[in-house]
Amino acid sequence: MIEEENKLIKRRIEKLEEIKALGIDPYYNGFSPEYFLNDILNKYKDIDSEKLKSINTNFKIAGRIISIRDFGKAAFLKLKDVSGTLQVYCQKNVLGEQYALYKKLDVGDIIGIEGNVFKTKTQEVTINATKLHLLTKSIRPLPEKFHGLQDKELRYRQRYVDLIV
Repeated sequence: MIEEENKLIKRRIEKLEEIKALGIDPYYNGFSPEYFLNDILNKYKDIDSEKLKSINTNFKIAGRIISIRDFGKAAFLKLKDVSGTLQVYCQKNVLGEQYALYKKLDVGDIIGIEGNVFKTKTQEVTINATKLHLLTKSIRPLPEKFHGLQDKELRYRQRYVDLIV
């Protein structure tokens, strides 16, 4: 288990170096989100997808990646902030050169997104990313979602880790 975690940390450090080689600051401080994720979700969940196409508002959001579903030239990211969670859609042809940055992202990284809102086929409110900013590269992996921190005493001492999960 520890050896597996060390391999994961080593791979994340390699990705960090690759991001630096791309000329990207892995701990960028110049991004200011304009919306909380739950505000967007609550505002647009009852609007049908045809009306959403006519809304051309550019949203700036930020959050921690809690899941990644990759489909080759497109991907769905689930972001979480203090207010809730929201799905983000990343396409290679829309992001262009920034898609190389997307390929270096891991669960636990904190990113900033700029993009428009739409609804997927399953009617989930989603942001179509037009710009991607890496705000913090996570080196250590988050605890497992289902098993998490087993030791109660450790959970109380490291409450911040328990709250992230």
